[in-house]
Amino acid sequence: MTKKIRKAVIPAAGFGTRMLPATKSVAKEMLTVVDRPIIDYIVEEAFASGIEHIVVVIGRGKGLIEDHFDLAFELDSSLRAKNKTSLADQLTSKTPQAGSISFVRQQDARGLGHAVWAARHVIGDEPFAVLLPDMLMVDERPCLASMVSMYEKSGGNVIAVEQCKPEDAHKFGIVSLSEGEDRRITGMVEKPPQGTAPSNLYISGRYILQPQVFTALETQTPGAGGEIQLTDALIKLSQTQELRPYEFSGRTFDCGSPAGFVNANLHMAMMRPDIADQIEVSEYTGKTGA
Repeated sequence: MTKKIRKAVIPAAGFGTRMLPATKSVAKEMLTVVDRPIIDYIVEEAFASGIEHIVVVIGRGKGLIEDHFDLAFELDSSLRAKNKTSLADQLTSKTPQAGSISFVRQQDARGLGHAVWAARHVIGDEPFAVLLPDMLMVDERPCLASMVSMYEKSGGNVIAVEQCKPEDAHKFGIVSLSEGEDRRITGMVEKPPQGTAPSNLYISGRYILQPQVFTALETQTPGAGGEIQLTDALIKLSQTQELRPYEFSGRTFDCGSPAGFVNANLHMAMMRPDIADQIEVSEYTGKTGA
């Protein structure tokens, strides 16, 4: 019988260098997609997928993330004093319950693998999810919820993958798969040299992992970029455990890049019935209105 996925790690300690200068003073996770911080969507996906406790790994200057998920008493009182009760109630309803989010400090930004490892004492000896906070994944059903369903049937480790253009494979962590219906991940490589990728399926930012990954990370040497790569630890884990792919078919927006961030804003705005008809998309596509 598989253990329930109760906890999730959101690594949010990075500098967000691709979004400078915006991220010089504001954490990239707090940049807004329409009217919500990016990380707000990620936390919502986790809770909607059955997660009971989220561990956010933060670094220096990321205190705004903690404040965002706290109850703002002064704001609440001010809104209610001005008879904006519905707005106050809406904000209160979206505030996570006490004890459902905790924060762990990653003092030294040594890569994704190191950030996940920093949460080991809170996660303990149980399987858990990892959600990258700059990858906004949009579908009718949350990506992580679908992965949890797969995990409940198969156990092991589940990794979300998506197709990319073959010529872009060198930009991502790429997987190779076994043949047949019951596919397994047989190999992974982080940012392979152009033209050498084993497939065009890239690791897209959602994981369900067994706790033994912490043991692999404990002794993991620096990899691509001189950082502790989660991909390298998963390669080691695959020697003793099954890694299954979940091929996500929705839309993914890399909000850590300017183009992905803009596309996410336009897409999410167009999905909002309260503002969609006010978005002048033709102005941004170079097309003229009818």
